[in-house]
Amino acid sequence: MSKDQAIGAGILAISVIMIVVYLWWLFFSEWSWWAIVLPVLVMVLAVLGIAGWIGYTMATTPPPKPLEEIPELSEVAESKDAGQSEAKPTEDKKEGS
Repeated sequence: MSKDQAIGAGILAISVIMIVVYLWWLFFSEWSWWAIVLPVLVMVLAVLGIAGWIGYTMATTPPPKPLEEIPELSEVAESKDAGQSEAKPTEDKKEGS
C-alpha cells in the first residue's frame, strides 16, 4: 500500500468514526441540542468571516491605474484609434457570384 493510499484509508476511517460519534451525539446524548447548534454556528461564522475578509480586501486595495496612465496600453490604444480614423475602401460584392 502506497503512502497516498494509507493516508486515504486513514481519512476514510476517521470520517466513519466521526459520523458514528456525531449520530450518537445527535440522537442519544443529553447534549443533542448542541449537536445542531455548534455545526450551524461554525458554518455561519465561516461564511461571515469569508465575507469580512473579502470586504477588508476590497476596502484596503488601491484602485487600479486608468489605462491612459499606462504607457504601453496608451500606445496600443492610440495606434488603434489612428487605424480606425483612416477610411478604408470597401469592396463592392458582385451579386450572384
